[in-house]
Amino acid sequence: MGTFDKACSCKRPTQCQHPYFIRYRDAGGSQREESGFRTQDDAKDRLVALYAQKSKTPASKAELIRHYGQMRFENFVGDYMGRQRRLSYGTVYEYEHLARNHLIPELGSRRVETFTPLVVENFLTTMDRLGTPDPTQFKVFVLLKTLLLDAHRKGAIEGHPLEDVDAPQYEAERAVVPTKEEVIAIKAAAASDRFSMFIDMTAGCGLRNGEALALNVNNIVADDVYRVREQVHYRTKKLEKLKHRKPGEFREVPLPRSIRESIERFVEKHGMTEDGYVLQGTRGKHMNHGTINAIWYRKLPGKNVHIPKGMTIYGNRHFFASNCLAHNIPITDVADWMGHKSIEVTFRIYRHLMPASIGRAARLLDRGLHDLAA
Repeated sequence: MGTFDKACSCKRPTQCQHPYFIRYRDAGGSQREESGFRTQDDAKDRLVALYAQKSKTPASKAELIRHYGQMRFENFVGDYMGRQRRLSYGTVYEYEHLARNHLIPELGSRRVETFTPLVVENFLTTMDRLGTPDPTQFKVFVLLKTLLLDAHRKGAIEGHPLEDVDAPQYEAERAVVPTKEEVIAIKAAAASDRFSMFIDMTAGCGLRNGEALALNVNNIVADDVYRVREQVHYRTKKLEKLKHRKPGEFREVPLPRSIRESIERFVEKHGMTEDGYVLQGTRGKHMNHGTINAIWYRKLPGKNVHIPKGMTIYGNRHFFASNCLAHNIPITDVADWMGHKSIEVTFRIYRHLMPASIGRAARLLDRGLHDLAA
């Protein structure tokens, strides 16, 4: 069942004040040790409780604990990725990239059962010493946390592997939002109908880059509603499910009249595929991210056009959010239209764009309280 003893060298250990410790083997067969028991009875009671818990553990579960506990972390990462069936291609690629370049070189040979908060702290210190950028440190920690908590739930790691760990902190920079005039000037400087159509869908409807590239007239489900069903993935260059959505799921966004008319003009001039796709590539069925990046990073810099410092292509989508909030559209609606995983994401990125303030709120509340306070 286990043993108990004291670590002191007192002549009469049963009468001294030093605490007892116990040694036992868990359901996975690994030896464990606990200390801090004031009396023999406390130590014995704990051993009895552990034995009772162990006896209730099915052999299959004990085998599972032993299997994962003794597995090398590198193999556990592969096992975990193989069990994830709902992750998008992009997420899988990013996880594998982070594991291959950061986790496995430092932690790959370690047995899963040996992970402790101190091991994690030392790993974070190593990333700091190697000069790993803050955003990357944050992503690596999130992945490591996901993996270790999965192992902890399976019983492969007995104690909580992240208890009191000081996690890396990273605050994303504020979104750089262009003005309407700047968006118009960028479209004109690019001198590309396809790029202009792409900008219209990101700045006018809030679509992500890949979603705009998958523009399809069949998704116009009403004069003022566009249904976002899919995206052109930036790596596969093929149609994929939406981010944070299951296959077949969609969301609907406002379709301003000016954007709908822009689509109609484009189709009249350039046509579309038989199944309704608008932004056709020169070599493939769909225009892809490479074409957009070439215009943004190579063609536009040589033009006489002002692009706000720090603005990326994604800034056009930020314009949509800014335009919504400037017209007092609820941020809950904006979060839904933009397809964010949670409203916290929308609030964190765009809070500084919201026109409300304490002073403005006080003036608005005062209107409702005027008669009450009179």
